[in-house]
Amino acid sequence: MRSAQHVCAEYGVVVEQIFVEVDEIQHHDSLKIAEHKARSVYEITQQPILVNDSSWSKPALGGFPGGYMKDVAAWLSTSDFMNLIQEKNDKRIILTDTNSYFDGTTYKEFTATRYGKFVERPRGISGPSFARVVVMDGDDKTISEIFDEPERKGGTSHYDQWCMFLDWFTRGER
Repeated sequence: MRSAQHVCAEYGVVVEQIFVEVDEIQHHDSLKIAEHKARSVYEITQQPILVNDSSWSKPALGGFPGGYMKDVAAWLSTSDFMNLIQEKNDKRIILTDTNSYFDGTTYKEFTATRYGKFVERPRGISGPSFARVVVMDGDDKTISEIFDEPERKGGTSHYDQWCMFLDWFTRGER
């Protein structure tokens, strides 16, 4: 939410976070997850909605866990993630970050892909278990270390999907 508020403020857009319980489908296609989530939240709120969904893929593990990361991150510890990748030469991880907008009529998605790698030792305390062992390209800190900062701000690539949405939204193309 801090990321969304940071970049939205630069566009003069105010965002409000709401908490809604929805069953998130599990699927190998992260775009199907994002669309289902947006439509489900709209059905509950009956107001224009923007949701974010992240999918994480490890090439050395055949793309695992992909769209299943939410459950996998809850099941596996930081050590488990380290053990999964320990014997692999390819330490890359790929983040597909999607913002999905739905207002009851218009559905639109905005997706950005970022790359990162596993580090040798866990660092940081915040965020999901894998966040302590992943550094995204362009960063020198793990995701957890960045989350630990009180005024977390990433580089511009952290906000690509937000900027795509805001460019579209502020042009009034809905």
